[in-house]
Amino acid sequence: MQLFYAPELESNAQQFTFDKEESRHISKVLRKKEGDTLYITNGKGWLFDAEIINADIKNCVVTIKDANLKYKKNYYLHMAVAPTKMNDRFEWFLEKATEIGIDEITPIICDHSERKTIKIERYEKILQAAMKQSLNCYLPKLNDAINFTSFLDEKREGQLFIAHCEEQEKYDLKRKIMADNKVLILIGPEGDFSLNEIKTAVDHGFTPVSLSDNRLRTETAAIVACHIVSLINS
Repeated sequence: MQLFYAPELESNAQQFTFDKEESRHISKVLRKKEGDTLYITNGKGWLFDAEIINADIKNCVVTIKDANLKYKKNYYLHMAVAPTKMNDRFEWFLEKATEIGIDEITPIICDHSERKTIKIERYEKILQAAMKQSLNCYLPKLNDAINFTSFLDEKREGQLFIAHCEEQEKYDLKRKIMADNKVLILIGPEGDFSLNEIKTAVDHGFTPVSLSDNRLRTETAAIVACHIVSLINS
């Protein structure tokens, strides 16, 4: 099964026309023709069963045969992660987190951050590709980058955690996560969170946690956290 992404496709649509880029991919690269079946999602949980009625390379048109709203998991995972110095490592996190299961991602700029700008459009494409590859019908929400302090000032709900490497009292994340809950986890940059950031997060209700006995890279820590939450909810 191959999944296509069409964010503008409404749940009650009867017909849909792909844009030029996707039409060319379907008709010329994949060599799809009239009568072939395509599976499409709008990233909002809907899976559409469609049939090609015009395989034009500029305007591929399909008729919607069936539409189903897919099951949404009982928990909500929001990861706030500092962008890594090497951009490809953060992109790897985005891809794998989408495959494992994540609902929302916020890049946070911290005291020790070496990367303070992000390529939001490129990140969106990576999320879309990972969603399609993993046959997931829900596209994770990607927020704009935000300063760590500003992020903490926003109202938060659910279980709140900050993972850091300082030798302070911390809990094992997998022993604190509760199933079927909203979860927000903060992951710092290569130089970790500053002591002031850790204190500020704790003052805002975040519980300090450890993810492993080993020291993990930012992107590895973020993936481990995603995996722990997924396992607790499996």
